[in-house]
Amino acid sequence: MTPTFASLRNLLGTVAKSYVTVVIVALLVSASLAPIVWGSTSNPDGTVAVIEVDSTLTESSAERITDDLQEARQNDSISAVVLDVDSPGGGVSVSEGLYLAVERTAEQMPVVTSVDSTAASGGYYMIAPSDEIYVKPGSIVGSIGVRATYFDVPPTDEQITTGPDKNTGGTETEYKAQVEMMRQAFVGTVIEHRGDELTLSETELAYAKVYTGTKSVENGLADDIGDTEVAIGTAADMAGLKDYDTIEMESEPLSGTSLIIGSENGDRPEASTVHPQTYGRYGAVNTPTFLALWGSVDNERVIDATELERPVANETGGDRP
Repeated sequence: MTPTFASLRNLLGTVAKSYVTVVIVALLVSASLAPIVWGSTSNPDGTVAVIEVDSTLTESSAERITDDLQEARQNDSISAVVLDVDSPGGGVSVSEGLYLAVERTAEQMPVVTSVDSTAASGGYYMIAPSDEIYVKPGSIVGSIGVRATYFDVPPTDEQITTGPDKNTGGTETEYKAQVEMMRQAFVGTVIEHRGDELTLSETELAYAKVYTGTKSVENGLADDIGDTEVAIGTAADMAGLKDYDTIEMESEPLSGTSLIIGSENGDRPEASTVHPQTYGRYGAVNTPTFLALWGSVDNERVIDATELERPVANETGGDRP
């Protein structure tokens, strides 16, 4: 064997050994990295939380919904919220509180609403800040307005008060003015959040009519036809989630609250059977109540605020209804 051939054979042997070493090292590295790569792709990008709103809005139900919204804001793994709504509204104060809670949440993450059967009055008030509102064709949407309800009860004799209105709380005219102020706030809120989509005039909106889901898409009170699954997908897209989990926030049963504020025989009901915003916390005390509620309440007297003599001018110089 010539020296040249021997040198060439030794060189090829060295190259072959080096190649085998490289292949073995590559296989070992690939095996060690494979679980890491698989684990990183299996974790979701984030979570969409679904919060159920499936009852009349009372202090009890509103507390649960508000807590769920707060938990969603504080949980770093939650990237978007879907409100699954079926509510005719409730008390003005709780509706306003829920609106503020939804607005705070929408400032931090996408909030999308899916209306199942009903989102009326206070039920619509609370969802107004939503980025998107989906409805079913037969959903009931709207009733943008407020009403006051109270019982006429003669003042009790032999009472000493520090002022003439301490017993009554105000006249019917004053209650009408308060209802008008609340109506303006409600209508103004809807216009603020839905103004670019609305085809209804302010007068039409304040008439407090309800619309089917199909019609509400046409007039701008809702964005599109869809169900909760569509709403979840939209919320995930808005949050930039390609791979995500969905969780349903726990819904607690209500503790026997009702909107009945009168019994069949016309007598004042017991405190345990009445709406907590009417007489539930005050026994037999006559307390006027402001409702953002679509539907009737037994034995109520409704104040018609449209009887106000002076219309209130809006910022553009026109008259509010």
